[in-house]
Amino acid sequence: MNRFSKWGIIGTIIVALCCFTPILAILGVSAVAIAFLDPILLGLLGAFVVLTLWGLSQKSSG
Repeated sequence: MNRFSKWGIIGTIIVALCCFTPILAILGVSAVAIAFLDPILLGLLGAFVVLTLWGLSQKSSG
């Protein structure tokens, strides 16, 4: 596993926890801030998934 796939997997897990669980509310972030953060977090989730897939494809082709 190369470093791109490692960082992609780690980032995907962290962002998914913030998107799909109430972890931000537990940490005390207000509902208004969560509403503003949601599009950013979803974009980051997509970017980390792409990074993971790219890292895994580099491993299999090289």
